[in-house]
Amino acid sequence: MRLLHPDGTVVHLAYCTNVHPAEDLDGVLAQLGRHAEPVRERLGVPVLGLGLWLARDAAAALAADDGQVARLRRELTARGLEVVTLNGFPYRGFHDPVVKHAVYRPDWTTPERLHYTLDLARVLAALLPDDAAHGSVSTVPLGWRTPWTAGQADEAARTLDSLAGGLATLAADTGRTIKVGLEPEPGCVVETTAQATRHLAGVDTDRIGVCLDACHLAVGFEEPAAALARLDAAGLQVVKTQASCALQAGDPADPATRAALAAFTEPRFLHQVREPVPRQATSAGAPGAPPLAVDDLDAALAGGLPGRGPWRVHFHVPLHADPEPPLSTTRPELEATLAALLGGDTARTAHVEAETYTWGVLPEGRRPRGPGALADGIAAELAFTRDHLISLGLKEVAP
Repeated sequence: MRLLHPDGTVVHLAYCTNVHPAEDLDGVLAQLGRHAEPVRERLGVPVLGLGLWLARDAAAALAADDGQVARLRRELTARGLEVVTLNGFPYRGFHDPVVKHAVYRPDWTTPERLHYTLDLARVLAALLPDDAAHGSVSTVPLGWRTPWTAGQADEAARTLDSLAGGLATLAADTGRTIKVGLEPEPGCVVETTAQATRHLAGVDTDRIGVCLDACHLAVGFEEPAAALARLDAAGLQVVKTQASCALQAGDPADPATRAALAAFTEPRFLHQVREPVPRQATSAGAPGAPPLAVDDLDAALAGGLPGRGPWRVHFHVPLHADPEPPLSTTRPELEATLAALLGGDTARTAHVEAETYTWGVLPEGRRPRGPGALADGIAAELAFTRDHLISLGLKEVAP
């Protein structure tokens, strides 16, 4: 879907296909008819945007075969689908039984991450609609925070320089601009926007910026307007934003709340948890103190956090639907993030991607069941996001 910002920017709204398990091109093509086209039909729009996830093998095969890229583009067009953004965070195996820390590998110290991302950029340059201003690829925020040495930081900086060079060459060869956004995430080297400004100092800011995930921003208890001001001051673009909500527990010391949270523990993905430090307690609780942190929900429930303040859990939950009380979501923070990005006189991003990849690991009673249930849920998320953007002054437009 496309919406027009008052400043004339065309804002592309898509959903991320990393919710679907597919590791090769045939699997990706099958998704289009099984999932994406039904979502478009439910929304009643002529064209639906996809944030494609192409695993390493699919990306390499496409980058090496122009005919296969043309085949994919024909299938997209025939089904009323378009692609301006790719999710290049998971490398492969995103629907393995256990993913956890593996999703951060390979990191930005490795040639494998560089080659994969450049392959994605090449494919995206060929898939972009003719009238798209640019394409975007989201990626790992350098890597997991431990271990992370000064030597690794230097190597990552060199690899990002090579990325910028590769993107510049691609633009010269194709006439299409592709930008890459590192996605701050709890537990990573780049967890916050403040860390983004430090670790990305010196990058080519015309081609490398930030993918701002609203769930991650909320889990870190970052205020959206302040986060954007920080990025602006550092000259970092919001290349892409991911519309996402975190799980929230207002009183994690309450037994009923803990029982409800326990239903969200599951073996596939990492669900980092953050709790704000009380400001009045000690100097450690002074304004600006980072939240208390554990790396997974089961560790938090086992005593890893005191539970004296609210918890926000890195578990992407549906944008439009609340969990059963006493749990809630960070939907207000998502709305504030979209308002900070697109509610003013100037659009701060042109790519918005709904990224709820966790439908299949929600508690049993919350998972989509039956034919079409997942398409129903994704369509409802996109309708919610579209309607909120319209409330900010954007207008839906036809391609």
